[in-house]
Amino acid sequence: MFMSRGNYGICVLALTLALVGAGRAQTTKPASPDHAILYGRAVSLLDQAQQKLNTGNISAAKSQAKEANSLFTLLKKEYASVLAERELSPKEDQQLAITQKLANDTHAQADRLMEAAAAQDKKAQEFEAQGREADSKASYQQSKDGYNRAQNLYVKSALQALRNQQMIFRFLAP
Repeated sequence: MFMSRGNYGICVLALTLALVGAGRAQTTKPASPDHAILYGRAVSLLDQAQQKLNTGNISAAKSQAKEANSLFTLLKKEYASVLAERELSPKEDQQLAITQKLANDTHAQADRLMEAAAAQDKKAQEFEAQGREADSKASYQQSKDGYNRAQNLYVKSALQALRNQQMIFRFLAP
């Protein structure tokens, strides 16, 4: 088959672009040591937050969860193109779906507790207006307990969602 110089140049250019494109698709951004450190720090914060939550220190757990979320958000920005190309295994996809469902269910349960606590708070105010001090105190205590349980569940939900981020960025683990 005979090719003119112009067609030959176009074919060589097309072949070169195809090979470069294929090479790019196969290479991923190498994990920098700094990113691996950020990932490790985020995972450590998640573990610490879980321990704090288990011991009832909701505010410390919430703070550590927020910090871990910030680190994962930074990693998402840095690895946006890698994450867009990266395919998860079916097992990873299944685990992500399960964990996300748990997080959503826990969050919904916290929402229901928050509504019940608000209703209990309103009931306590009504008792107080009626002069029923003992009933008011009991109702306020139930309301406070409901708010605390709801906050506990909100933090638990956030930790479950962040565990998905941990799984997604596992390739950064040393």
